[in-house]
Amino acid sequence: MSNPWGVTLTTIDLPEFELPREMPEIPAETYAARVEALYAEMDRRGLDAVAVYGDREHFANTAFLTGFDPRYEESLLIFVPGRTPTFLVGNESVGYASKTPYPVEIIRQSKFSLVGQPDPDDVELVDQLAAAGLGAESVRKVGLVGWKYWTGASTSGWIDVPHFIVSELATLAGELVNATDIFTDPDSGLRLHNDVDQLAYFEFAASHGSQAMRRLISGIRPGMTELEASSLMNPIMLPFNYHPTMLSGDLHTSWGVASPTSRVMSVGERVCAGLGYWGSNTARAGYLAEDASQIPADQQAYVEKIVAPYYATAAAWYETIRIGLTAGELYDVTASRIGDPYYGVFLNPGHSIHLDEWPVSAVKEGSTTVFTSGNALQLDIIPGTVSGMQNSQIEDGIILADDALQASLTAKYPAMMARVQQRRDMLANVFGITLHESVLPLSNTAGYLPPFWLSPTTAMVRG
Repeated sequence: MSNPWGVTLTTIDLPEFELPREMPEIPAETYAARVEALYAEMDRRGLDAVAVYGDREHFANTAFLTGFDPRYEESLLIFVPGRTPTFLVGNESVGYASKTPYPVEIIRQSKFSLVGQPDPDDVELVDQLAAAGLGAESVRKVGLVGWKYWTGASTSGWIDVPHFIVSELATLAGELVNATDIFTDPDSGLRLHNDVDQLAYFEFAASHGSQAMRRLISGIRPGMTELEASSLMNPIMLPFNYHPTMLSGDLHTSWGVASPTSRVMSVGERVCAGLGYWGSNTARAGYLAEDASQIPADQQAYVEKIVAPYYATAAAWYETIRIGLTAGELYDVTASRIGDPYYGVFLNPGHSIHLDEWPVSAVKEGSTTVFTSGNALQLDIIPGTVSGMQNSQIEDGIILADDALQASLTAKYPAMMARVQQRRDMLANVFGITLHESVLPLSNTAGYLPPFWLSPTTAMVRG
């Protein structure tokens, strides 16, 4: 079936990939370099100290700097130039925090622990903050790093860290400012310009996450519950950057980010699923059907009306992204094709990805942010269509790498780069999508969009 969008639904031969076994690790010297970059930015901004907050959901900045991520307690990582960084953690994080390869002084702060746990030292938080250097006369302007920052005048004083921590810091600091953009500003954020080992870790995660999605789509069957279907992913126990999803039916799929339930699935229903390990995400949407004849009569134009324009847009996204492109130009790829309200694309059509699934997005109208070597980006175009049909989704990640970075990756991680080339070949030879030479696809599902999950070898292609 061809159409004016230049795409076709046809039978494909999806290649197999050998999954990586050895997980890349970040060396101690890389953490040291990241901390030095933080000190340099502090000096540039006139900050006397920086405190980095962390918890289960907001872990990425502390993990980036030290390799430690809070599991279910709060943490506070304090940097004062000339001093060993102080890491305040709860009772059950003391042992885990000791694994960090970067030298920090680990201090138990039992008030960061779960409710009702012992607090044998009963040390006041403000006293520990002062002992970490924040009480010094020379420390007046303190940057506090949470998860979000804002740029509007009405939100200039907002800090998204628990009030009890903010209030204690405020008693010591002459000026307390939100400094989260040190890490996630689209142009200068420290976490958005990735090194060789970090990129290799992202590829490891994306390889396994995308293969899990392939297992799901190839094995899902009517009569399964959502939970039973989700077990087909057979995920490895890497930490997730969001709750994995596997949803079915009109109501459940409309919930988007909900977890699977014991709902039994039937032929012709909507389905969607997503799985993201740190540094990766793969998501798909379609129908639990073999072809359009098995879905509701008023939705049988699904491929023609929704999937074809969507896939054409995603293919153009892939072929446009490159080093030197502005985020505004990438935004125009979607806006010029499916920007009409009919398609309902509301969120940014693409964003940065790191350990956390969405640290920031510069992809918006008129954005002048320029993509550079070392950026990791997510193809994330989600049409909230008003057509009455299921939406479509082909969400995977890529990295941008110039010749020097590619040479470094090839030298240290040759198997990774062989998989990257296999994916580039798959995109070109199976799906008709040609990438710029600076674009390295991370997922074994790159370009793969089957609208009908009971026919997993029938997918969209260019041509």
